[in-house]
Amino acid sequence: MGIELILFYIFAVILIFASTMVVIVRNPVFAVLFLVLAFFTSSVLWIMLEAEFLAITLVLVYVGAVMVLFLFVVMMLDINLAPLKEGFIKYLPVGVLVGFIIAVEIILVVGPGNFGLDKVADPVGHAADYSNTKELGRVLYTKYMYPFEIAAVILLVAIIAAISLTLRKGRQTKYIKPEDQVSVRKEDRIRIVKMKSGE
Repeated sequence: MGIELILFYIFAVILIFASTMVVIVRNPVFAVLFLVLAFFTSSVLWIMLEAEFLAITLVLVYVGAVMVLFLFVVMMLDINLAPLKEGFIKYLPVGVLVGFIIAVEIILVVGPGNFGLDKVADPVGHAADYSNTKELGRVLYTKYMYPFEIAAVILLVAIIAAISLTLRKGRQTKYIKPEDQVSVRKEDRIRIVKMKSGE
């Protein structure tokens, strides 16, 4: 057994443990921290697969930005953990059943009958000057250009829909017109009254 296979199994076990703790831990802050660990472990596995660009992107974007934002929001909300603890045992059988079904489906799809060195050839190693960023860009903007553009349009529509749902104006909504603020004069806001001293 080579060192690469040993490292793969070590990081795979850590990834499965971190992913499981994200689901079953009751403290949201701990769940976010375990999710950060899962992202780091996934990036290590991608580096072992010679996908350095995806690994660095995962660390910079998700761990460096998204997870920090999640952790900040969770800590600022001061979530009450009592209601979360009350419904854990109630929904535990359903969660175990769904988890078992998902595990069976994963085993049927990626089990030894479909994957392995006898089914899929061992990937060929690349030279030191190989750029997976260049290869990823070439495939993304040639073979998968239309799915990539469609996904971008769908994300744009989702962003516009979220903004429009957030900025719906109610009947009692009070808002400020910037043009009124810019054109205001001091005579409109302040009235100077001259009075004699002592009055």
